[in-house]
Amino acid sequence: MTTFAPTPPADLPRSRRELLDSGYRPRTVKEELQENLLQRLRDGQVTLPGIVGFEDTVGPQVERAILAGHDFVLLGERGQGKTRLIRSLVGLLDEWMPYIEGCEINDEPTAPVCAQCRRRVAEMGDDVPIAWRHRSERYGEKLATPDTSVGDLVGDVDPVKVAEGRSLGDPETIHYGLVPRTNRGIFALNELPDLVERIQVALLNVLEERDIQVRGYNLRLPLDMMIVASANPEDYTNRGRIITPLKDRFGAEIRTHYPLDLDLEMELLEQEAEIRAVIPRHLLDAVARFTRAVRESPAIDQRSGVSARFSIACVEELSGAALRRSAITGDDEPVARVGDLTDIVPALRGKVEFDMTEEGYEDETLVLLARRAIADSWREHLGGAQARPFLTHLVSWFDDGNTLETSDVTSAASILAAIGPVEGLGAVVSSVEPDMAESAGLVASVIEFAAEGLWLTRRIDKDDDGATISYGSNRVVDSDGGLDE
Repeated sequence: MTTFAPTPPADLPRSRRELLDSGYRPRTVKEELQENLLQRLRDGQVTLPGIVGFEDTVGPQVERAILAGHDFVLLGERGQGKTRLIRSLVGLLDEWMPYIEGCEINDEPTAPVCAQCRRRVAEMGDDVPIAWRHRSERYGEKLATPDTSVGDLVGDVDPVKVAEGRSLGDPETIHYGLVPRTNRGIFALNELPDLVERIQVALLNVLEERDIQVRGYNLRLPLDMMIVASANPEDYTNRGRIITPLKDRFGAEIRTHYPLDLDLEMELLEQEAEIRAVIPRHLLDAVARFTRAVRESPAIDQRSGVSARFSIACVEELSGAALRRSAITGDDEPVARVGDLTDIVPALRGKVEFDMTEEGYEDETLVLLARRAIADSWREHLGGAQARPFLTHLVSWFDDGNTLETSDVTSAASILAAIGPVEGLGAVVSSVEPDMAESAGLVASVIEFAAEGLWLTRRIDKDDDGATISYGSNRVVDSDGGLDE
């Protein structure tokens, strides 16, 4: 895996003699991970930074596996943060690791294992030069596609070295694969069940005996590493499988999950989404509820899961909608609105697998789930006594024959001018968005949120011709699209 590592400090030892004189104590990768993890636990530090929602569930299981010295498999649906979790393990390694300079497999200076390094140590003794590898370079990752070969993972004969005149029996003619090149680090196999079974066999020795075999070479190359794999439950049992001997060699199997509550889902969105506009908190809440509704809907094929990328893409689309509107209308600040959520549904279709019975109704299903999420969010933020005076005045304003027209290109100023002064509006904006500075865009967003919720709970009417939405009096009960309170 290509990384851009920092330059090693100039005061680090540069020869094996200097390294030994510095008091260097060699440790295996698993010992290194264990000692650093225990120190973080003692100091009360976060052990898996950047991982949201696993603190009391998956996190302790991973910590126990590391402290037990186990390789492990993360088993869970797509988009649950398995790869992110695996990559975060690199932070538990020492910042800098010494190795014999020029070694392809990062040989331990005090106990080299490859033929070239043993020869160099025999020739140069303690004067053999030492280089340093940053922790970010000690991670290897392979997506286990069906076309992956044993040569990719373990290694093969290098025809260039043979052409230089070396014997085929010379161990130095080997071109090492990804696994030995990650020696003294962490190696990850993503989507392990997709790896052809005969290729999985090549990993048996790596996991148990900690060595590799390359073609017909009489070679035993002991490796020092932690191996972590990921798999989806559907692939685990259907599309592919982990062969029993390999599965048995992993020390632990850990189940991952989606965020268990709304606050964690929203925290994940704020951390992962690339947001370039203002996304009010009530909209993040609606997106989180929308995502959970999609995950629970019988219309969705739940075996494949609904990735966190669904909600992340949703928030990023909302940001894009706000930026587009701001550019067209000249609004000073791009602020997303609730009407944008149903507009972006078609862009999300490809991120979920629908039940076969829903064919042809995909957009309608997602729009309905989005509206239910908006209604639930509306009840949470505007269903209390504090918002009642404002909502009462807003309904009366509509009953007086007034209408509010909005669209994806309606400016915030137009919405504020149409509504005019409404009693309790400022208090409601402060209540719904207590951590945001009040602005025209934010007030317009709250007004549209309030109007949409009143329609969803059948208190006002709504006319949507595809281009413009018009909210008005509900003297005639709407029979299409509204939701019971």
